[in-house]
Amino acid sequence: MRFTPMGDAALRIEVGDDPERVRAWEAAIRRAELPGVRSVVPAFATVTVFYAPHEIRYADLLARVEAIPVGAEPAPPAALVTLPVVYDGPDLPFLREHTGLTTEEIVRLHSEPTYRVRMIGFLPGFPYLSGLPPRLAAPRLPTPRRSVPAGSVGIGGAQTGVYPLDSPGGWRLIGRTSVKLYDPAQEPGTLLKAGDLLRFQPVDA
Repeated sequence: MRFTPMGDAALRIEVGDDPERVRAWEAAIRRAELPGVRSVVPAFATVTVFYAPHEIRYADLLARVEAIPVGAEPAPPAALVTLPVVYDGPDLPFLREHTGLTTEEIVRLHSEPTYRVRMIGFLPGFPYLSGLPPRLAAPRLPTPRRSVPAGSVGIGGAQTGVYPLDSPGGWRLIGRTSVKLYDPAQEPGTLLKAGDLLRFQPVDA
């Protein structure tokens, strides 16, 4: 365990690359309802607590966080979300050559696992997912595309994810979903959150 300040309004907790441990820390801190805390943000191996420094000092917050009985209560059950995907992405030919697999094998391998949402970023609602079969790992594009359509499903290195908005991007695109991952008119504005489970369901166009 390592606790460090991140700027003048955040406490960063390094808990290790274990999604269940990250979820346990996030849940415990939220349950504690500490004064001055504005948000709790989980990532791959950290949980960051953003706070109002005019309401609580860093030292006081650190002492309160260290005293939280993490694991005393289980984290809430993870939500399971299924996204329908049309596997017709422009980088399937590259994936076939890179992996030696057929399109059918790529689709089967990609849609078999139950993925874990490890964190949200670099866009609102963009899920970084763990659980990609190693055979599907693929390098990012040498030059990112200037525009990737919202709903595009891609592979970047050993991860897979879904673009929630039209944006530049360098991941290998293998499919698309019609489900909105980000809608600022809704509350919450993102379909997924860190800790959720995700399945891809192959569908035809």
